[in-house]
Amino acid sequence: MDTPLSTIAVVGLGTMGAGIAEVLARAGREVIGIDISEAAARQAVASLEASTARAVRRERITEQERRDVLARFRTFGDLQAAADAELVIEVVPETYEIKQQVFRELDAIVSPTAILATGTNALSVTRLAAESQHPERVLGLHFFNPAPAMRLVEVVSSVLTAPPAVASVTRLARELGKEPVAVGDRPGFVADGLLFGYLNQAAAMYESNYASREDIDAAMRLGCGLPMGPLALLDLIGIDTARTVLEAMYTASHDRLHAPAPVLRQLSEAGLTGRKAGRGFYTYDAPGGQVVVPDALTPAAGAGAGAGRPVSSVGVAGSGTMASGIAEVFAKAGYAVVLAARGQEKADTAKARIATSLERSVAKGRLTAGARDETLARITAAPSTDAFADVDLAVEAVAEDLEIKRELFRTLDKVCRPGAVLATTTSSLPVVAMARVTSRPEDVIGMHFFNPAPAMKLVEVVRTVLTSNEAHATVREVCAKVRKHPVDCGDRAGFIVNALLFPYLNNAVKMVEEHYASLDDIDAAMKLGGGYPMGPFELLDVVGLDVSLAIEKVLHGEFRDPGLAPAPLLEHLVAAGCLGRKTGRGFREHARR
Repeated sequence: MDTPLSTIAVVGLGTMGAGIAEVLARAGREVIGIDISEAAARQAVASLEASTARAVRRERITEQERRDVLARFRTFGDLQAAADAELVIEVVPETYEIKQQVFRELDAIVSPTAILATGTNALSVTRLAAESQHPERVLGLHFFNPAPAMRLVEVVSSVLTAPPAVASVTRLARELGKEPVAVGDRPGFVADGLLFGYLNQAAAMYESNYASREDIDAAMRLGCGLPMGPLALLDLIGIDTARTVLEAMYTASHDRLHAPAPVLRQLSEAGLTGRKAGRGFYTYDAPGGQVVVPDALTPAAGAGAGAGRPVSSVGVAGSGTMASGIAEVFAKAGYAVVLAARGQEKADTAKARIATSLERSVAKGRLTAGARDETLARITAAPSTDAFADVDLAVEAVAEDLEIKRELFRTLDKVCRPGAVLATTTSSLPVVAMARVTSRPEDVIGMHFFNPAPAMKLVEVVRTVLTSNEAHATVREVCAKVRKHPVDCGDRAGFIVNALLFPYLNNAVKMVEEHYASLDDIDAAMKLGGGYPMGPFELLDVVGLDVSLAIEKVLHGEFRDPGLAPAPLLEHLVAAGCLGRKTGRGFREHARR
């Protein structure tokens, strides 16, 4: 079976099948497209014609090359057309019954040496192979949507698959310009196994009215650098497809994180399956459209917040990187800033860090020397928060320890003038616990900046049950003035970003514990198949394994879901002092700085 694959049949010419056919035809393969729907076949040809025409206009291929690509793609309405194919890739609807019927019919049509590949992302490849007369030639070949753009291909072996078949399709994937990742046979494989749990949690978060769909999506795009928010991605994938994948994952694992959120069933059964239907979590300009249009579910940003209080001066408490970054953000926006630390020396060091940051911006042409000097002049370094007596907004950015923060809020309550808003930058602790130690809990709110604060656009605005509309409006207005994007959420562990991000990271660690895939393959799968800027293990080492473990423990303690329990491997590495880049070793070895 380990022979070149030059004639390939694609069964099922929906969006994914048409995309795979395009990839193959552009790479010089003879492609036999098969679909019982004449309309689907015509659409697949039209899609290839349109994409190759764009390539000619952009001078990526010549007109002759375009004609050659189109000539290599032929469409048929019957499986008999696959008789001479060396590889058949099925991309039919995601049910065992339909896929098994396709494999049974192909057994009687194709050569005994032909390879049969399923494009499933949720069903058992082993179960499908068992239906074939030649199970050793059956494997999974999972492309990602859109197939022409996404580089990842998961090559899925069952216990029955012959190694030469795996070698042939792995070589094919590389010849197509893709990155093949070898994975075992379990629902979701690597990329979808991690991705769909995260998407499911986002759907449940929206369903609970914890945050708006716009804020959830903006939080994950701006806070994690993802190309799309989770709810927009569910609409693109298809809500019915996501539900099918999650059902298969839950059946296999019984992990509650994979139990499909009820809203997915409700939307699916109502026919609101996402972009293809013209409506899912969002409403689109037409079925299959990409342009989101307003609907009755779309609230105005910050609706109901009312008018805020005037803010001209800001106090920032802390001497670390985050405190310095936040002070820089406010000073650049024109606010008078008091940067307070425990002692004048620490405060001066924090201000010096800002000066260095501004100098780098000047060197890169992002800031003028005059603007640098004006920004530094707005910052006063102070030895204690006693200097906050006249500020309009006080922002604490001290150690992530509840007792330390509570003690600081007791001090701020005494020092700050009546009417000043008191904000915490905590990423995981309960904001209300800080509010309760003050005499003005209605003025206490969460204002969670992301690191590095000058560069990251997101701020999670965290209201407690005691926060006033006026304090909330004040913080949203300040976010706009410092050119940050505020997203509203309630006061529960992880807020939006960490509540969705860290279970995904934890599940990646569990995959390694179970020897399902390697660190490198998992990182590659999420970068190439999910469009993530970093793989989960790269990110864990950057964040710090100790920080990650602490957040996992907070999430597990609040939600009490067994699926959120920290992976033992993560706990063991932290206990051994392997904390990531900062110690030189985490999941990988790093050069010490």
